[in-house]
Amino acid sequence: MWRIYLTAFLALFLLACASETTPAPVATLPEPRATDLPQLQAATMTITPVTSDTPQGSNAPSTTAAPATMTAPPQETEPALAEPTATSVFTPTLQEYDVPPGSHPHDVAPAPDGGVWYTAQHSGELGHLDPETGETHHIPLGQGSAPHGVIVGPDGAPWITDSGLNAIVRVDPQTEEVQVFPLPASGGSANLNTATFDGNGVLWFTGQNGVYGRLDPDAGEVEVFQAPGGRGPYGIATTPDGAVYYASLAGSHIARIDAQSGGAMQLQPPTPGQGARRVWSDSQGRIWVSEWNAGQVAVYDPAAGSWQEWRLPGDNPQAYAVYVDDQDMVWLSDFGANALVRFDPRDETFTSFPLPSPNAAVRQILGRPGEVWGAESGTDKLVVIRTAP
Repeated sequence: MWRIYLTAFLALFLLACASETTPAPVATLPEPRATDLPQLQAATMTITPVTSDTPQGSNAPSTTAAPATMTAPPQETEPALAEPTATSVFTPTLQEYDVPPGSHPHDVAPAPDGGVWYTAQHSGELGHLDPETGETHHIPLGQGSAPHGVIVGPDGAPWITDSGLNAIVRVDPQTEEVQVFPLPASGGSANLNTATFDGNGVLWFTGQNGVYGRLDPDAGEVEVFQAPGGRGPYGIATTPDGAVYYASLAGSHIARIDAQSGGAMQLQPPTPGQGARRVWSDSQGRIWVSEWNAGQVAVYDPAAGSWQEWRLPGDNPQAYAVYVDDQDMVWLSDFGANALVRFDPRDETFTSFPLPSPNAAVRQILGRPGEVWGAESGTDKLVVIRTAP
């Protein structure tokens, strides 16, 4: 009997020892393998921000392809945008340039080479100013010349309305060759003033003695038309769509020219006898008018057939020239204040820029992006207001 008890005891003892030395399968975890690790790296790569030059719809990985933002290290996430800083506001600057004494510069036109053309009315010459050096160069236009207006044509050359020669004059900017297109002798003196090119490359001009006309540069033919209302045609300008308008100083109106027939339709500003002197178009085709007698600036909207007028600041404003820059700011020369004046149509406010030289008499304004140029006929100077760096 004791042998039976001994055998049972030994069996129980061996079973207990085996349970203490053999690990239970459920408690065993396999060692991590190298091939399992890239799962995290692949996830962090998918959150790389899409740069501005990545086209929409490309095959580049999308930042939303996997919810990897939770596991991405800080350096892999999209950088925070910098706090916005206040942009500096450019303050317009004014500068004057001397031209030869006795020039009496009447009109100006910025040139493609960075210089500025101007009419030396009293010396019968076309002048060129280099703003970088301040140097000037004059080109004689011929015996009896008295140039009034100058513009740069589609060909890049300066075109002049010369009341002394009673002709339209072109100067080759490279060779300085002077080409003269006389008005018909039968019409007498036109007292030529200013010119503009329409959308078809035809030059239109005004004459204060009651005429306006056109020159086709290709044909070299000059035509003259009698202005409705008689004496007074002065400033002239073209809208972005190629329409041509002129102002009649003596007639106190503006007129739109029909390019096909050559006829002109009068348009009357609200203020009688206002003395519409010069005109310019803004980017919307509205016509801005300097009203010399009334000391006002007016705008005519052809689309609505409506007018608005504003009086310039000061006790005795005299609005002579008008020009609209590339920002649709309206610039005027005010003889009464001896200043250039900027009018902002958005809030209907004026800003005055007094001229350093007394009695400057700026008779015309023209510009290019960032620059507004004027001719100081009373001081033999040109003036520029720089509106951008």
